Amino acid sequence: MIETFEKVEDIEIRLLLEALYLRYHYDFRNYATGSIKRRLRQAREQLGFATISAMQERALHDETMLPRLLGYLTVQVSEMFRDPGYFRAIREVVVPHLRTYPSLKIWIAGCSGGEELYSLVILFREEGLEDRTIFYATDINQDALQIAEAGVYDVDRIQLFTENHRKSGGRSSLSDYYSAGYGRVSFDRTLRDRVVFSDHSLVTDAVFGEMNLISCRNVMIYFDKALQDRAVGLFRDSLARKGFLGIGAKESLRFSAHADDFSEFVRQEKIYQRIGK
Repeated sequence: MIETFEKVEDIEIRLLLEALYLRYHYDFRNYATGSIKRRLRQAREQLGFATISAMQERALHDETMLPRLLGYLTVQVSEMFRDPGYFRAIREVVVPHLRTYPSLKIWIAGCSGGEELYSLVILFREEGLEDRTIFYATDINQDALQIAEAGVYDVDRIQLFTENHRKSGGRSSLSDYYSAGYGRVSFDRTLRDRVVFSDHSLVTDAVFGEMNLISCRNVMIYFDKALQDRAVGLFRDSLARKGFLGIGAKESLRFSAHADDFSEFVRQEKIYQRIGK
């Protein structure tokens, strides 16, 4: 009986993902199966549907369901200067190379609520590179982009953000960049002066510029191998010669079809450099 239920549920999930693609052009069909199944089960339970098929029916006929579903299907968990060693490596090892360029383009792919974006903008400001840099912050979730553009976070997160910033080699106090009030902190609007916010899908969209650094961390872990290969190929084609790619601690290019197009630049922090081009 349990086996039959799971087979039916698998069919429902495939049909729902196909429906989302055909109706709204959001493509989750090649995301890792186990992760998608967990998230859709959670959505079904918390949104009060008896079956995934019932959830699909609502999604097809009620456009207001889309952002609610995307909230479950796209992972929005991050923090400022997450994995401080990664940001310290960018500061100490990557930035000296970036200093040699008169202008820079940085892409934060899957920017979620903006925590990594602000981390990089602050780092570049501290290193004197902000004024020559354009930052592109992209995500497929419009709600996440709105949060990122607002730059407002709960005050109880700031202690962790501050500690991460310190460990990353921060040259100032994080409090220099935000104001606090009513249980929230608002990051300085000037941090967004050189940021372009845009929706972009690593699954369906194409290259939109030539970047010097792409940071896409803890996104590809939710893709299957074919989709990981597509994303890495997109990053390769988006990088300038000798540009840099940073990925998540649990991610790797080792088994990618495009692995030979990159060299390990800071192995322990999963920072790679584009070869040739």
